[in-house]
Amino acid sequence: MLWLIIMEFISGSKKALISLSDKKDIAFLGNGLQDLGYTIVSTGGTASTLESAGVSVTKVEQLTCFPEMLDGRVKTLHPHIHGGILARRDQKHHMEALNKHGIGTFDVVVVNLYPFYDKVTSTGGIEFEDGIENIDIGGPAMIRAAAKNHKDVLVVVDSEDYPALLEFLKGNQDNQQFRRKLAWKAFQHVASYDSAVSEWLWKQTVGDKFPPNLTVPMSIQSFLRSGENPHQKAAFYVDKRLAEVNGGGIATAIQHHGKEMSYNNYLDADAAWNCVSEFRNPTCVIVKHTNPCGVASRDDILEAYRLAVKADPVSAFGGIVAFNTEVDEALASEIREFRSPTDGETRMFYEIVIAPKYTKKGLEILCGKSKTLRILEAQKNEKGKVSLRQVGGGWLAQDSNDLTPEDIQFNVVSENAPQESELSDAEFALLCVKHIKSTLVIAKPNRVESLRIALRKAGDEVKGAALASDAFFPFAWKDAVEEACESGNVIVEPGGSIRDGEAIDCCNKYGVSLLFTKVRHFRH
Repeated sequence: MLWLIIMEFISGSKKALISLSDKKDIAFLGNGLQDLGYTIVSTGGTASTLESAGVSVTKVEQLTCFPEMLDGRVKTLHPHIHGGILARRDQKHHMEALNKHGIGTFDVVVVNLYPFYDKVTSTGGIEFEDGIENIDIGGPAMIRAAAKNHKDVLVVVDSEDYPALLEFLKGNQDNQQFRRKLAWKAFQHVASYDSAVSEWLWKQTVGDKFPPNLTVPMSIQSFLRSGENPHQKAAFYVDKRLAEVNGGGIATAIQHHGKEMSYNNYLDADAAWNCVSEFRNPTCVIVKHTNPCGVASRDDILEAYRLAVKADPVSAFGGIVAFNTEVDEALASEIREFRSPTDGETRMFYEIVIAPKYTKKGLEILCGKSKTLRILEAQKNEKGKVSLRQVGGGWLAQDSNDLTPEDIQFNVVSENAPQESELSDAEFALLCVKHIKSTLVIAKPNRVESLRIALRKAGDEVKGAALASDAFFPFAWKDAVEEACESGNVIVEPGGSIRDGEAIDCCNKYGVSLLFTKVRHFRH
């Protein structure tokens, strides 16, 4: 009986090998191939599912004359399988070898892999041995073999490609580009799978955040209408590393309304969301060109929103507004109708609104503000991530800057100690400066000019303010420290300059509290 099956298999009929962990649309695939006259060979659970769908199946063990063994570790690793996949039809000696050993060829290979990614990222985690057992061996071997021999074998790893596969086979075509695209997708599928295994095993074995070799699997989310400028093409990819699972952030945000996101939208939204997520109290952050132009925290989120706009209404117009609280009916109405403080008449316009959640009515009101307004619902970024940044020919990797005022010791180095409210202002200012590009003003890496611009914009409201600096002050007298002392009550900086003593003396002269944190917050 087995010899009869083998002889039938090596006959001229078309053959497909199917082995699936994810059995989505398997009946559609199996019946479609069977209707096209394909003999179907399959493994274990896949064979049973196909048979239940009315598809005739030859089981792998009938073909190999060898039972599945080692708890399923060895099923398809056999010359009758891999020989039938890898043999080149245009090589006479390949075909002679197959005939000599009674091996038939496969024309189609449809395989997907053990759900390793889902298993190791499941709630509660997974035991090490269970993780090892979920590493697929036979599947990747068949996929790689078929992809390598794609000129003769069609390889499919994604159920979304089943309809295209069947249409291709119905047309009896010889489109090598179609075959190459499927082969590329197959190798990419295996590469992403292997990167997950590698990442997980490194964490289980060493755990250091910076392994000697790093692979970052990414999956395209969308093609963007342009890049940073209209002449640049662009796309948006989601980071598929295990470390990013349930990690929050803009990449996984839900867009409820508005135009499609642009390249610059993503950058600005990321900056706004990262900033507002730092604050514990109800907070509004408004960003323009990736930098906060207005930040306010209050018990009343409506007041926080108004103050954030008031900080710089010119920059806020056309900006990105982010909240760390739910947007309800009252807040949505305020966003929709609020007038610019510059003239009291112009309704504020925004590109994006971001929040952790929306009430049904709040979302309805916001959607009515503008057809183009992008409304995003995002989860807070988890701490402890590795931040990657590209430079020409390489990547920089570093720990994310997760330090908050609660993690920092504020050391009073001046004679005058800050009041509780002043210390609170200093902590707030330090959180803000953490998210602002260092000494940010066009053509103004000059700290003094940057300070003067800030003082001018603040006007009379600068009296009694707190100043936070991302780095130490190299000079004090007739420099930024002295000019700040003439207006504010408290200065917070890392310290560490050889002229720290001058900064202390200057603050003592003006009765200003000076706090050293020993923490720098550069942002470039």
